[in-house]
Amino acid sequence: MHIDIQYVMALVAGIMILAAPRLLKYIVAVYLIAYGVLGLIR
Repeated sequence: MHIDIQYVMALVAGIMILAAPRLLKYIVAVYLIAYGVLGLIR
């Protein structure tokens, strides 16, 4: 079973935003950094 890491990151980020809306800017920043790094690696 192959799971794309971007989808997992998006799901986790969405759950974290629902759980702690005050952390939205940090969650988005970490998601974008991780997405960019994974894009450069692949």
